[in-house]
Amino acid sequence: MSFQQGLSGLNASSKNLDVIGHNIANANTVGFKASRAEFAEMVSSAIGTASGKNGGIGVEVADVAQQFTQGNLSITGNSLDVAINGNGFFTLTLPDGSPAYTRAGDFKLDKAGNMVTNSNAKVMGYPVDPTTGLRTGTDPIPMVFPTAEPIPAKQTTTITAAFNLDARAKDAAGIPTATPPVPATPRATYGTSINVYDSQGVAKPVSLYFQKTATNNTWDVYDKLDDATATPPVVATPIGQITFDNNGNITGPVAAPPATGFALTLSVNPTPPNPNNLPAFNVSVNLDKVTQFGTKFAVSNLNQDGYTAGDLTGINIENNGMIMTRYSNGVTRSEGQLALSNFRNTQGLADVGGNKWVATFESGQAVSGTATDGNFGAVRSGALEDSNVDLTAELVNMMTAQRAYQANAQTIKTQDQVMSTLVNMR
Repeated sequence: MSFQQGLSGLNASSKNLDVIGHNIANANTVGFKASRAEFAEMVSSAIGTASGKNGGIGVEVADVAQQFTQGNLSITGNSLDVAINGNGFFTLTLPDGSPAYTRAGDFKLDKAGNMVTNSNAKVMGYPVDPTTGLRTGTDPIPMVFPTAEPIPAKQTTTITAAFNLDARAKDAAGIPTATPPVPATPRATYGTSINVYDSQGVAKPVSLYFQKTATNNTWDVYDKLDDATATPPVVATPIGQITFDNNGNITGPVAAPPATGFALTLSVNPTPPNPNNLPAFNVSVNLDKVTQFGTKFAVSNLNQDGYTAGDLTGINIENNGMIMTRYSNGVTRSEGQLALSNFRNTQGLADVGGNKWVATFESGQAVSGTATDGNFGAVRSGALEDSNVDLTAELVNMMTAQRAYQANAQTIKTQDQVMSTLVNMR
């Protein structure tokens, strides 16, 4: 007689209870994936033994397989909490420099501004041009944000304007000989202003005024008004002209290469007092959206690309993983895009604890990408993926495993009683 079957059953049931207990213990662990014990029959075999006549010698745990099903998403409201809705893993770099992957998106910022996990692994993403919002590289890098110091000031280089000049306007100089006389139109009638910034982030208000000329479809552009109170009086000169065709579409000034479209150049002197004696700088005024139609003068858009220094005030992550940052100077810009990874065989990943996995030969190499790209899922900011453990099912499984353990123990007890009977025979 053999105790092998009962002992193997006890070992397998004990391992099953370990797996179930591990699942239950992690029912509230963010991004946790439940496991299950998978059993296999053990048989004895010998060379030349006919099929079907091998002796069964019990059971073994063939594998403890993780179940990579989607967990529920819980709304947290924390902008640094990120969940993946669909396929993919967040890409990490461990403190020792090796790569790892996780579904737990409860990220933090450390004192150096690095986006990290609770175990201090760095979250990886793709570099992005803050101006265009387009990726500038194909290799993921650690996501770092300027928390220790403000972003530097940026000098204004471009003003973008969109407005309509009234096609019904007459020559601004007036027509005194007409009956009745047409008075001159004050230069301030068609004007607008905006703040631009010098290289040290000091704001300078600039104005643009438009005066209809005697030439059809032509307007002079000024950056100041006449000053009759000065000695001698100051008479402003135009900085350029805007021309239109008979359909009200802009035809000039043509932008100087390498720029394209329609633009004029505005020379800006830093705001007095200018204690650091900063030089004047040029600003290109983009006029592509300017029109001349028979409606009143109206500015629909006027913005510029400069700003003063600013501290980080907020972070928001979009569905495609693009990380948008907000600063105290009113600037919102892209700082990076979260990198996701996927595998041909997720069951082949090795669990290294701390809600992290590493790639193995069985999983294959990581396929990198970004959220919503190909078969990658979307990311949800302000949410976390819950554990996929079904507590009800685990409790039922635990009772089943307990019964199996008791039954296997009973087979050993019965074997022992039979053995004792044989030994005590006279």
